[in-house]
Amino acid sequence: MIRNYRDLTRWEMERVDKEETIILIPLGALEQHGNQAPLGTDDIIAEAMVEEIGKALEAEGETDFPMLAFPVIPVGLSTEHKNFCGSVTLRPDTYYHMLYDISVSLAHHGFKKLAFLVCHGGNAPIVQVLSRELRSELGISPFILSSGAFGHPDVLATVSEGNIWDFHGGEMETSMVMAVDESLVKLELSEAGIPTAFEHNEALKPYGNVSIGWVSEDWRTKDGKPIGIGGDPAGATAEKGRKILETSAKVLIPGLKEIRKWKG
Repeated sequence: MIRNYRDLTRWEMERVDKEETIILIPLGALEQHGNQAPLGTDDIIAEAMVEEIGKALEAEGETDFPMLAFPVIPVGLSTEHKNFCGSVTLRPDTYYHMLYDISVSLAHHGFKKLAFLVCHGGNAPIVQVLSRELRSELGISPFILSSGAFGHPDVLATVSEGNIWDFHGGEMETSMVMAVDESLVKLELSEAGIPTAFEHNEALKPYGNVSIGWVSEDWRTKDGKPIGIGGDPAGATAEKGRKILETSAKVLIPGLKEIRKWKG
């Protein structure tokens, strides 16, 4: 089991090996995930991933892995979703400086290894810049982990046939929430979303070699209504979600073991 940073007393924290201990910082978001999934989808996934990483480590005999889980950061950079009801976003500079200040505090107490667990793709660009700046300015080692192994064959196998655009708020993310608490998902309200402005393009896509910073309004239903999600959540199940969470955690274990040995 991974210990929670917040559960330790000051006396216990003073005795933690700061040189070797990895601080796992899960980065969530509070934003729309369609009609069917909760606003806190990314936070829920972040909490579940911490638990699954702990299970995956224990399964490999790593019962005393040197890692502390920081509380989930519940709001992130969600500019692309801000026009959909319920979404909350920080400004890029606010988000950067919040994470920077947290990192400085941890470094001040002697921690050398931080691992940012990115559970919302919109947070990734800020974290990538932050990682380099922290390494350059403070001489610490800030690593970046992805919370979803969405390109893994076992994960891709969970996606329903014909569901080609699945990503934000789609079948995979909805399934992950269902694996935690099915009552939070209103699958009967789900609608599929496709990037209508891009779907017939050969080169310009919402992501890839030629792209533009997409916004939720780019993803629409068949009748043209902005829906803000990618793919069709209708096929989501808790069983699929468990498979995605387990696989996503397992693929991080080799990297975490190498982070433990890192002496940069």
